[in-house]
Amino acid sequence: MRRVCFQLQVKPDRIQEYTERHAAVWPEMLRALKRSGWHNYSLFLREDGLLIGYVEVDSLEAAQAAMESEDVNARWQAEMSEFFIDLDGARPDTGFLELREVFHLEDQLADADDDGAH
Repeated sequence: MRRVCFQLQVKPDRIQEYTERHAAVWPEMLRALKRSGWHNYSLFLREDGLLIGYVEVDSLEAAQAAMESEDVNARWQAEMSEFFIDLDGARPDTGFLELREVFHLEDQLADADDDGAH
């Protein structure tokens, strides 16, 4: 499973509404994400609108492509796109900035245990 972390910027005047919308995501959208291979998916929002997302997928490209075939995704992305800045015409689900993972405890512990390190 690949761990993906990404960032987007919510417009400051839309933070409250964005939060409310995500407190009750459409059940159809939730099921589409699950079907499309999005696992352990979370969003974290800072007070200034910095949004950090985390998801586990077999392949980000495959998960995005699977969502492309879901009718509900087009509707959801159209509604969500108005909440963000700096998308340059992209949808939120493809226009985010992916962050590079630099540390993961379990991976390093496994490597240390394999090496017999203390």
